[in-house]
Amino acid sequence: MTNPSDHVLIFDTTLRDGEQSPGATMTHEEKLEIAEMLDDMGVDIIEAGFPVASEGDFAAVSEIAARSKNSVICGLARAALGDIDRAAEALRQAKRARIHTFISTSPLHMKYKLQMEPEAVLEAIEQSVSHARGYTDDVQWSPEDGTRTEHDFLCRAVETAIKAGATTINIPDTVGYTVPNESADLIAMLLERVPGADTITFATHCHNDLGMATANALAAVAAGARQIECTINGLGERAGNAALEEVVMAMRVRHDVLPYDTGIDATKIIGISRKVSQATGFPVQYNKAIVGKNAFAHESGIHQDGMLKHAGTYEIMRPEDIGLSQTNLVMGKHSGRAALKSKLRELGYDLADNQLRDVFVRFKELADRKKEVFDEDLIALMSDGTDTANDRIRVRFLRVICGTEAPQSADLTLTIDGEDHQVTATGDGPVDATFNAIKALFAHKARLQLYQVHAVTEGTDAQATVSVRLEEDGKIVTGQSADTDTVVASAKAYVNALNNLLVRREKGRP
Repeated sequence: MTNPSDHVLIFDTTLRDGEQSPGATMTHEEKLEIAEMLDDMGVDIIEAGFPVASEGDFAAVSEIAARSKNSVICGLARAALGDIDRAAEALRQAKRARIHTFISTSPLHMKYKLQMEPEAVLEAIEQSVSHARGYTDDVQWSPEDGTRTEHDFLCRAVETAIKAGATTINIPDTVGYTVPNESADLIAMLLERVPGADTITFATHCHNDLGMATANALAAVAAGARQIECTINGLGERAGNAALEEVVMAMRVRHDVLPYDTGIDATKIIGISRKVSQATGFPVQYNKAIVGKNAFAHESGIHQDGMLKHAGTYEIMRPEDIGLSQTNLVMGKHSGRAALKSKLRELGYDLADNQLRDVFVRFKELADRKKEVFDEDLIALMSDGTDTANDRIRVRFLRVICGTEAPQSADLTLTIDGEDHQVTATGDGPVDATFNAIKALFAHKARLQLYQVHAVTEGTDAQATVSVRLEEDGKIVTGQSADTDTVVASAKAYVNALNNLLVRREKGRP
């Protein structure tokens, strides 16, 4: 029912809607780890995937359902009985399971996407929700493109879903079209006009195409919605979704005008933000609210002076509120494993012993090349996607010849499926030569869409973080790596993207 209290449920869809971002594919193990972190931080409902989409999605939802300790685990399904059956099977081991089924309701979608008449859509709603209710008493229904649906028909559709047994009605702004006052008015209208609206929970799912997802979600809550669908870092299709960290911290910081509570442990925000960025290869923009690198940085002299006198002059929340350490202990080659573990925990990374062993080896290698290892270096080290044990392709050896005399060349050895392969290739610069060598050793038709280099810290010995995006037959993947040698980082990022492409091929989905 619409929660009479001021508690707002947090429904995280990072593993479903977030993974639909082009190039944001996560491995099975990464999904499990992120789901565990979401469960641990207090997320009420985790939308673990779309079980009918692929065997990989089904397996991930099944294992997340079996492992979850606290969160409700949700599977998405279209208004098709086969989809719902598949979701129910994937959720079979969950302590608490939810089936989320949906169908389009806007005139545009019904005419061109569904090619169905409104009455047929209403019949599909009744049939799908009733079928899902046969598996669980926790059923969520969504009218896709709800904010562009005619109000009279939306009311009929919502009423149909409630009568069929839906316990949560989610109103999605599928294309990020609405604005805050419309978002609020829509929820208020449904609460007023739909019979039985006071017996269910209304949810809001806002996309960020116009940059208003967070504002739209909070406006819906102010009007009576008591569930927000969101993702870590605002990940999602096109411009993304309302960001979990933004809606949670907005309600916490501005509790005077947003007097709502969640069960989220905000100190775990920075850790899961970095984990999602690492897993997807999507860097968090520097000026991103709450979790961006510059969110608590002050360079202006006026701001620095104010901060020295009182932090509240220019900070509306404390870094430690989201789990961000204020210390800047510099690590070096003499730092031990315990110091590294402690520092990583401060930065939001809680590693098991086997993970720490691997990171410690790479930390020592980095410390041998850099006099001082800063926080940013360790974050880059943790974001390096090139040391996955299951990778089919690895960079074993690279040497480049470059300078004013062309052509530049790269001597490269790749380990592919356990066997070493070597080639020398030329190109227009060392990176081009290296990429040509990779393509010579591992033939593919993927097109390079993005090549981006960022210096992690200052100085000539700074690590470079390289991001690569590839596209092949509609499949878009990203790769990321960091190294003090920009060309080596470039090679590893390209190979990381290829490994992600192979995973995508195996999943058989774009």
